[in-house]
Amino acid sequence: MRIIAITFFLSVILLSCGSKKKNEKASSPQAGQQRNQPLRVDGFIIKPESFQESFEVPGTIVANEVSEIHPEVSGRLVQLNVVEGKYVSKGAVLAKIYDGDLQAQLKKVQVQLELAQKTEERQSQLLKIQGISQQDYDISLLQVNNLKADIGILQTSIAKTVVRAPFSGKIGLNKISPGAYVTPSSVIAVINQTDQLKLDFSIPEKYTGKIQTGQLVTFTIAGSKKQLGAKVVATEASVTENTRSLTVRAGVIGKDEALIAGAFAKVQLNFDPDPSAILVPTQAILPQARGKKLIVYKSGTAVFQDVTTGIRDSARVQITDGVKPGDTIIVTGLLSLRPEAKVLIGKVINQPKEK
Repeated sequence: MRIIAITFFLSVILLSCGSKKKNEKASSPQAGQQRNQPLRVDGFIIKPESFQESFEVPGTIVANEVSEIHPEVSGRLVQLNVVEGKYVSKGAVLAKIYDGDLQAQLKKVQVQLELAQKTEERQSQLLKIQGISQQDYDISLLQVNNLKADIGILQTSIAKTVVRAPFSGKIGLNKISPGAYVTPSSVIAVINQTDQLKLDFSIPEKYTGKIQTGQLVTFTIAGSKKQLGAKVVATEASVTENTRSLTVRAGVIGKDEALIAGAFAKVQLNFDPDPSAILVPTQAILPQARGKKLIVYKSGTAVFQDVTTGIRDSARVQITDGVKPGDTIIVTGLLSLRPEAKVLIGKVINQPKEK
């Protein structure tokens, strides 16, 4: 028992001595100086500079005009002039539907009209000498006008049996063969006006105020590195709710055999440069749960400042709100800093070199 008591007593003495030495070490002037010593970091002085905003969006090449060709009436196809892949002129006959029954009806009404006109002429002479009443003459005149109207209806129906090209363009693949029975829902062919192509693409909602009619854009297509141009001609009347984007249409400048309607395009947009943009290095941004921050150097301390960011390039981020020209931000040692920590600027990375 005596040995155990002595051992316990010695352990208590050793522990108390060790704690005293730790307390003395922690309370020493050198330890306090190390804890209060400012952290050496690199700074970046904010300066306004010219910056041109540009980005890339997907687009689609579309024909200036495209239309499915349907017959206006039902009937048997007796003639088909559709040549796949060939250009046709506006008004060219593409197909003919059987109209023999309509032609027969037209001839019948034309004969009836000749007889009615002779009757009207005779009664007109009788009316002048009061040989008939005005009512009898009006009935014969009405008969003539009705037959003329019937002839007009039949001629219109016959004209509908001829299918013509609505505009000059390139015919696609045949959808039907001669001898087939067609209806207004049948597709005879598809015609594309490829002399002038369009480029459709969409831009994010925040850029709607920057896109202007007449603005030039460049684009490339798959399998080619050639830069092609287009000029903005119109925009959609409203923003698409699902994607929050605005559809833009541009007219392709010039002609290129590689361009085909429906092809995918990479559209490069370049807006007017901002002469007073604020740009900071990407590594200076501290992402937060509800925004982003920069650490600003003020009178030897680190101040965490909320900022609003804009666009970015490979190494820089645009700041639209939160800091101003002349502020110095910290770009190194960010993870070691706490709000109001003491810092010392060791180097300014964008300091101009002395000549």
